[in-house]
Amino acid sequence: MAPVDSYTRPPRTEGILAMTGPSVRADPGCLPVRGDLAHIKLAGLYFVPHYAAPMPRALTAGAVLRAAGRNDGEPVMDLPAAATFNVLDIAGNWAWGQLGEDGPVGYVALTQLESEI
Repeated sequence: MAPVDSYTRPPRTEGILAMTGPSVRADPGCLPVRGDLAHIKLAGLYFVPHYAAPMPRALTAGAVLRAAGRNDGEPVMDLPAAATFNVLDIAGNWAWGQLGEDGPVGYVALTQLESEI
């Protein structure tokens, strides 16, 4: 058995971010969790490679939440103008995130977001 010391392993702390069973999958569109990324508020609840802090942005009039980051992505809902969209990831011309703090999750075109709130 290899020796355990503070140089090779951190001290074990019971109950802090310990995986106690299989990771639970979130329903798509309900929680800001993907296979590769999740909202930082979900750290310790969902295991993913990366967690992101939200970047709040105001929505422009006519913004549409989509299931995929493409123009032909299935529309989920029309979004209210000036509402807050919490951006968690940007890829190409699309932002992935959540409407407000507990709204639906999906993709919004970058052109439908204000640069700052």
